[in-house]
Amino acid sequence: MEIGGIEALRAWRARQSGTVALVPTMGALHSGHRALMDRARESADHLVVSLFVNPLQFGPGEDFTRYPRPIEADLAMCEDAGAEFVFAPALIEMYPAAPEVTVSSGRMGAIFEGADRPGHFDGVLTVVTKLFHLTRPHVAVFGLKDIQQFSLVRRLITDLDFDIELIGLPVVRDRDGLAVSSRNDYLTPGERLAALAIPRALDAGESALTDGGLPEDVLAAARAALDGDLDVHYLALVEAATLQPVREQFRGSALLLIAATVGTTRLIDNRPLEF
Repeated sequence: MEIGGIEALRAWRARQSGTVALVPTMGALHSGHRALMDRARESADHLVVSLFVNPLQFGPGEDFTRYPRPIEADLAMCEDAGAEFVFAPALIEMYPAAPEVTVSSGRMGAIFEGADRPGHFDGVLTVVTKLFHLTRPHVAVFGLKDIQQFSLVRRLITDLDFDIELIGLPVVRDRDGLAVSSRNDYLTPGERLAALAIPRALDAGESALTDGGLPEDVLAAARAALDGDLDVHYLALVEAATLQPVREQFRGSALLLIAATVGTTRLIDNRPLEF
């Protein structure tokens, strides 16, 4: 396994004749990332994993400086998963100066997470674009826990004509039902118990739909399950294709979205639903 920055990646990429899969990460790897790597390894001849904490997607007061960076453990997981190159550039290498030209996430990036975190998705799409240009992957694998991010990357690939197959992997959960996340490490035992209201709310919404409920019934059931010490930022039922609120007689694929802060930790989760 090779590890390096931009020039090393370009040299490695120039030597590859088969297909390449990319798993972009900010490090602090967990079982969800491992699942992404395993899926990517099945989808191409070569696997590249990026480890880069991207400052452009952090807003004022967010956790950029304290974001965990366990590089040795991350590299061990990458090697065990069969990664052939780990792209781990220095900050100054990716951004020698504040970028003048960035990628706009548009209307889809201004709602939900984007409304609470202005500029977040512009930062995400800017670094993903750089990663795509540097890696030139045939396949990119993202997790569906960050469903708004996945939707925007899909539009990025379509709107900017990247010749990349995008694969979304379903949410990976711990035994207690909480979606795995690097930020779960910030939770105290009591906060983790409180956070379990999030998957319970998703289950309640899905059960309401199974029982023949309308969109308003799904939302009401999910809202009723959001008990405990949670600061709920949004709870929404949206069309999967557009992220716009579902209509009363909607038929098709939808997403039940939740974002909440527990203690000082912001968590997001979602559940796909079929009406």
